[in-house]
Amino acid sequence: MFSSSLAADIKTMRPGLIAGRYPQRNNLETGWFDRALSELKGTLNLLTMDSRKGLRRVAATIGRRGEALTALDNTELNALVIRLRHDFHRQGLSPRLCVQSFALIRELAMRTIRLRHYDSQVMAGWTLLQGQLAEMETGEGKTLAATLAAATAALAGIPVHIITVNEYLVKRDADSMGPLYRILGLTVGYVTQAMALEQRRTAYGCDITYCTNKQVAFDYLRDRLLLGNTPGQLRLQLESAYSDNNRLGQFLLRGLCYAIVDEADSILIDEARTPLIITRNIDSPAQDAVYQQALNLARGMEIGHDFFLDPAQQGLQLSLAGQQKLAGLHRSAKGGRQNARQREELVSKALHALHLLHRDRDYLVREDKVVIIDANTGRTMPDRSWERGLHQLVEAKEGACLTKAREQLGRLTFQSFFRRYLHLGGMTGTAREVSSELWSVYGLRVQGIPLHRPSRRRELPPRVYPRVKDKWAAVINAVKNMQRQGRPVLIGTGSVADSEVLSRQLDITKIPHQVLNARQDKEEAMIVAAAGKQRQVTVATNMAGRGTDIPLAHRVDSLGGLHVIATCRNQAKRIDRQLYGRCARQGDPGSFQVILSLEDELVQQNCPPVLIKFLRSPGTKASLLHDKLNLFIIRQAQRGIERRHRESRRALLQYDRQTARLLTFSGRLE
Repeated sequence: MFSSSLAADIKTMRPGLIAGRYPQRNNLETGWFDRALSELKGTLNLLTMDSRKGLRRVAATIGRRGEALTALDNTELNALVIRLRHDFHRQGLSPRLCVQSFALIRELAMRTIRLRHYDSQVMAGWTLLQGQLAEMETGEGKTLAATLAAATAALAGIPVHIITVNEYLVKRDADSMGPLYRILGLTVGYVTQAMALEQRRTAYGCDITYCTNKQVAFDYLRDRLLLGNTPGQLRLQLESAYSDNNRLGQFLLRGLCYAIVDEADSILIDEARTPLIITRNIDSPAQDAVYQQALNLARGMEIGHDFFLDPAQQGLQLSLAGQQKLAGLHRSAKGGRQNARQREELVSKALHALHLLHRDRDYLVREDKVVIIDANTGRTMPDRSWERGLHQLVEAKEGACLTKAREQLGRLTFQSFFRRYLHLGGMTGTAREVSSELWSVYGLRVQGIPLHRPSRRRELPPRVYPRVKDKWAAVINAVKNMQRQGRPVLIGTGSVADSEVLSRQLDITKIPHQVLNARQDKEEAMIVAAAGKQRQVTVATNMAGRGTDIPLAHRVDSLGGLHVIATCRNQAKRIDRQLYGRCARQGDPGSFQVILSLEDELVQQNCPPVLIKFLRSPGTKASLLHDKLNLFIIRQAQRGIERRHRESRRALLQYDRQTARLLTFSGRLE
């Protein structure tokens, strides 16, 4: 279970004379046969990912080593830490030293933060250190498990980035785990969007840095712009010798040495389709009029005649009639867009803004600004914008203040970025569905981690209703039933708009509740902390689906625990499982139920209208068989979305590879 190359490669993961001052992996291109073979290996990994004999032996060895440490006082343990750091620097990450490190960290965790790593967390930490992905059930304590691998690598002098999905978790985890790192003599920092460049540089200079995937990728992209086309390590070393104003002192990061990715399927898979683009404002005073004119033209076009929509693919196509209509319009626009191709492109984006991007689903309007909502997490992304004028068109559509036009300076994808880490580990509760892709793209083998306690999660029979109003009525009845039992309820919705529709329904029936969506992101910690109280009802988007632990109040476990109601299918089955995992954590009782409608957006956009009409016809009687048929159809629609997203990620990766080859003479893509 221990990579023999890990101990030998320790020096190549530490910034310095051997690895260079900014170590990172050069992307190695492979042929189609190697990529196909890699995908096959990832698929075959499913056969062995639940084999844990080696992990259990390691955990038992660490447990025996830890027993000898319990009798030592703090001074003796501190001496062991110092000696261990020296040994790591001389011998590397050898199995013997790593076992000693895990046992020592486990003992000090109990003495500082009053938490002792379970054997399952020890196994997960060992998996992370090997550069693999640990699949841990939700609620099994991934935050604590990561400290074992992170602290061990940091003791060996390797800078560690612990990357998670949102800034709430970044600050929470850095603060809660900080005392453990500091007693080991390690420094810990975190990076948030509000930080200035110097604060970021200080945080990345720590032994262990907590950050979000977006912040670290954008900061790396800023460093890449600084490197330009002369990234050679020798040149950087020489600059530091003869120049006071050298680039080494201006970099934010110290390189891409070792990353532990929390909620890895969300970051490495779901967000891999979105390229990261760093831009700067440019003066273009005529742009406002151009965008407004494009919207006016788009509003005058008829769907089904001038253009065709494909909501499932989030795409549209101008028809020949639409192109002719644009060609016949007066072309002396204020913006001077005389080129027919440019005009068609801008009007197509205006149609996209009008018909495919919806308020309270894809974005919020907050303080006269359009703020994008992350479809995977339900959180706002104030630092992100749509590219090539689409963001300004949405702003014009909503009557908001238009932001300045922007010029692209650099571009990067998450797939390309994470492949550049010298050592990469990850953890999530839902990875087996995408194990082949994780292996073929990132070289991450998925390893299943056993539960600390047997699961007591129960699934109630799913229900599918023909009309959305029937679905909401069923949800209200289910809430009332759970309240009579005294149990708390978490209701998952697919959008801000849906959460607010349900909130109004609960208000009408006089059911007290809390709403957690992109509008309440600042109150997330408070709402989540109260969600496990008796009779508490919480309506939430996917914000409550990742990284958050809902503690059960006193006596709630004896009443049956938290009950979760899913009111939609998400774009991937993995995301559904994340929501179900909010209940019955760490052996607690709990249950979940799926309540859907044939009018749900996923069904309407991805199922043939004739089939939906048949399923909703009055002659089709409600029955268990009918519900199973409906669920099968909805699952097939979900599989279609998963397949399209997978193909989109593959195409984006292939595009990066081809572009990098074409532009080799001028340096990397960014």
